[in-house]
Amino acid sequence: MNAKWFVLIALAALGAGCGRQEDAARDGRLVIGVSLLNLSSEFIVMIDQAMRERAEELEVRLIVNDAQRSAERQIQQAESFIAQGVDAIILNPCEVAASSPAVEKARAADIPIVNVNSETKAVPTAFVGSRDEESGRLAMEYIAERLGGAGGVVMMQGYMGQAAQLRREAGAREVLAKYPKLELLAEQTAEWDRAKAMTLMENWLQSYGEQIQAVFAQNDEMAMGALLALERADLKDRIVVVGVDAIADALEAVRAGRLDATVFQDAAGQGRTAIETAINILRNEPVEKEMFIPLQVVTRDNVKEFTN
Repeated sequence: MNAKWFVLIALAALGAGCGRQEDAARDGRLVIGVSLLNLSSEFIVMIDQAMRERAEELEVRLIVNDAQRSAERQIQQAESFIAQGVDAIILNPCEVAASSPAVEKARAADIPIVNVNSETKAVPTAFVGSRDEESGRLAMEYIAERLGGAGGVVMMQGYMGQAAQLRREAGAREVLAKYPKLELLAEQTAEWDRAKAMTLMENWLQSYGEQIQAVFAQNDEMAMGALLALERADLKDRIVVVGVDAIADALEAVRAGRLDATVFQDAAGQGRTAIETAINILRNEPVEKEMFIPLQVVTRDNVKEFTN
C-alpha cells in the first residue's frame, strides 16, 4: 500500500471516531449516519473520502462509523443512528443476510436508508453501486482470452456472504461454464486482505504448482497479495493475475506491467452518488431505486485513462 493511501486510511479511521462524538447535533444542516464495511480497506476509504467531500460541498453533516466487518456491529450502529435522530442512513453492508436487520430497523423508524457498493436481502430505500456479477464476468473473460480458453485457474474469494463475493463468484462461474477447458483448481476466501492472499497463494503454489496458469482475485488487495507471492517465487511471468476495484496500488502495478488487469469500479462515483441520493430522498425529489455505475477492464493499454 503506498504512502498516500496509508495516510487516507489513518485519517478516515480518525474521522470515524470523531463522528461518533459529534452525534446528530442540529445546526440547520441535514445529518446522515454512515456505517462502512471496513475502513482498513483502501477501496472503502475511497468511498468514504468521496462521501465526505460531497457532503461538505452540500453542507451536510456526516456521522461515519466503521463496522470493522461485523454485521452485528453494523446493526448496533444503525440503532444508534436511529436513537440520535439522523435524517438518513447510508449503509455499506458487511453481509447480505446478516446486515439486513440494519435496513429493516431504519425502514421501521421511517428513516431513508441507502445501500452503497454492496447489497442486503432487506430492500433499502435506494441502492448505489456497480453490478458485481459483471465484474466477475469481465475478469474471467479476460483470463479466458489470455489463456486461449484452456488452463488451470484459482479464485480468491472475498468476505464470505457479502454481496460482492457472492455475485463476483457467480459472474466468474458463468464464464467458466462457457469454457470447459478452463479448470477451476481451487477457490478459497482471503477475506479481501492482502496479507492473507499472499499466504493463500503460497499454499496454492505448493499444492498445485505448474497447474496454475491464472489467478482471479475478487478484489485488488487480494490480487496484490497474490502478485507478491508469485514475484517472490519468481513465477509471475507465466501466471496471469486479475483483480477488481482499480485501487491506486493495482493501477500502478498494471502500469508497470506487474499486474495483468483490474476491473475499474468507481468508488468516488459511488460515494458521491450515495450522498446525493440520500439528500434527494429527503427533499422528496425523484430517485432511481437502483443506480448502477459502469465497470471497465483496465490493462496496460488503457491504464493512463485511470491515473493522474
